[in-house]
Amino acid sequence: MFALKQALTLYDFYQVRIKECDAQIEQVLASLTAEKSDPEAPLPKPRSNKRQSNAVNFDVRPLLYQLTSIDLTQIHGIGPYLALRLLSECGTDLSRWPSVKHFTSWLCLSPGGKISGGKVLSARSRKTINRVTAHLRRAAVSVGRTLTALGAFYRRLAARIGKAKTVTATARKIAVLFYNAMRYGLDYRDPGADYYEQR
Repeated sequence: MFALKQALTLYDFYQVRIKECDAQIEQVLASLTAEKSDPEAPLPKPRSNKRQSNAVNFDVRPLLYQLTSIDLTQIHGIGPYLALRLLSECGTDLSRWPSVKHFTSWLCLSPGGKISGGKVLSARSRKTINRVTAHLRRAAVSVGRTLTALGAFYRRLAARIGKAKTVTATARKIAVLFYNAMRYGLDYRDPGADYYEQR
């Protein structure tokens, strides 16, 4: 009973700290969006009403939409929590990466280039401790179970080259969609798994 009481006290303590962090995040987002004008188009409907277990305690989608004028959650694999993490790590101005190749190279999601004497010694992607890369890899694994174009891409590659390389390739594809949405205003619409497989 004593051990259970200690565990419950710690759980309650951490829940209070988490709520304080969420309140601070909401306050910072509100201050960032206060200077922004309202987007012309209304916020699209969410793809899923299912709440993530690690989501913040407030509706973050409207604030992110006002901040970026793009609904990043329309990209499969990117939920409200991941969109918040991507923006907190990369910012809203992706022009510091001149191209999407620079961005994916920074994430260590592009093939390596160990070449000596014209012979390719290794094309493995570099190891990284980048938090964005870890989140994108997890998103790639989850999107592989969906009936979407990205899910069909994941399954096709997994059957051909194995799961490890497929996770990297799908994470890179999600990163490219995120970069194009933030830099060029890409409005992503999923064509569906059937369309991808027919092509």
